[in-house]
Amino acid sequence: MSTSSSSTTTSAPTVPVGGPSLPQKRDLVTAIPGPRSLELLERKKQSVAAAIGITLPVFVEAAGGGVLRDVDGNTLIDFGSGIAVTGVGNSAPAVVEAVTAQVAQFTHTCFMINGYESYIEVAEKLNEITPGTHEKRTALFNSGAEAVENAIKIARYFTGKQAVVAFDHAYHGRTNLTMGLTAKSMPYKSGFGPFASEIYRAPMSYPFRDGGISGEDAAARAILQIEKQVGASNLAAIIIEPIQGEGGFIEPAPGFLPALAEWATANNVIFIADEVQTGFARTGDLFASNHENLVPDIMVTAKGIAGGLPLSAVTGRADVMDAAHVGGLGGTYGGNPIACAAALATIRTFEESGAIERAREIGTIFRGRLNGLRAGDPRIGDVRGRGAMIAMELVDPTTKEPDAALTSKVAAAAHAAGVVVLTCGTYGNVIRFLPPLSISGELIADGLDVVRDALANA
Repeated sequence: MSTSSSSTTTSAPTVPVGGPSLPQKRDLVTAIPGPRSLELLERKKQSVAAAIGITLPVFVEAAGGGVLRDVDGNTLIDFGSGIAVTGVGNSAPAVVEAVTAQVAQFTHTCFMINGYESYIEVAEKLNEITPGTHEKRTALFNSGAEAVENAIKIARYFTGKQAVVAFDHAYHGRTNLTMGLTAKSMPYKSGFGPFASEIYRAPMSYPFRDGGISGEDAAARAILQIEKQVGASNLAAIIIEPIQGEGGFIEPAPGFLPALAEWATANNVIFIADEVQTGFARTGDLFASNHENLVPDIMVTAKGIAGGLPLSAVTGRADVMDAAHVGGLGGTYGGNPIACAAALATIRTFEESGAIERAREIGTIFRGRLNGLRAGDPRIGDVRGRGAMIAMELVDPTTKEPDAALTSKVAAAAHAAGVVVLTCGTYGNVIRFLPPLSISGELIADGLDVVRDALANA
């Protein structure tokens, strides 16, 4: 059963395709998943903890550009990027070169024991490119959740206060503290408590479901709740994703974020922007905070930072970041030299390859196609997002209630046809699109044709 694109779209990415020499087209030679993937799935069941699921149980042997090739020889279109990680593409040429060179030199010393220049270079680069011209400092870690935890530690130490406010629909990680910050119970929190104390939740700006409330009014609503239920004198930090990820790609109404940041500054509250998913050209700017000229006190980054290697960072005001005592921050693997080499190559690729412009082009294509579908299908309640971070929310056409069942059907049909899509949202009714910026226009067109057909037949 061979299936491939018939699109005539000719646009091509400027981001280097990278990876092995893979034909950039969808091509299915077995059912999805194929026999070899099914065999590996059985082995997984016997060896891997059951709680670690696989959204689309195909096992990949090669990837590059905008495709994944599985162990059965099927080539799938990648609309997920490993959850926004491989923005520069899988095995991007500059990343492969940098990592190979570093492995040949040394793999680890622990920066807290013996330093190395690449850690400093990554910190210098993040201090340079993150929002704001003020003096900054950076600390490196391994995962987004670890970076979020350290950002909270730093804010508490600097302010001498303990309370932290997160928002409805937020996702900040799976560790104990970050589960407390995360809003959605299943599958992230249920059964894993008790969680860290002094965490509070405020209402988010959710334009599709807010009934036309402006960003400023939504911020006033949130601030009133914070002042009455927490109190600024007790509050160390506000943490928020400029565009929420797992919560449903919710982009707050204009004015919401700046109003929160202004209030935080006036009340000695650290404003933390969690750009784990939105960072590094994903939204059509280097960081999503830039869309509203937002300058956070602290920014958390991960995912797209190192082309697929585990690395995260906390970057912030020098006075805030330098407040804690020596030895108060760190970790055995944080800022591993291989990951640092990958990050420097990844950031250079973002800056030199036209990745930001490509993300905007991708966003224009996705929005145009999805809004075209929405015009003829009232089950698509909303199309939203920026750049190569786009989503559609599926609803009951009469009540506008979330339709998680329809979402699951559409995603499953897309998977069976060889297109990797991800679902998200508090209500499980959002399909999100996070293609690598190295994807071609032909692949986008073919993948969206598949999504169109899956929706029509659901």
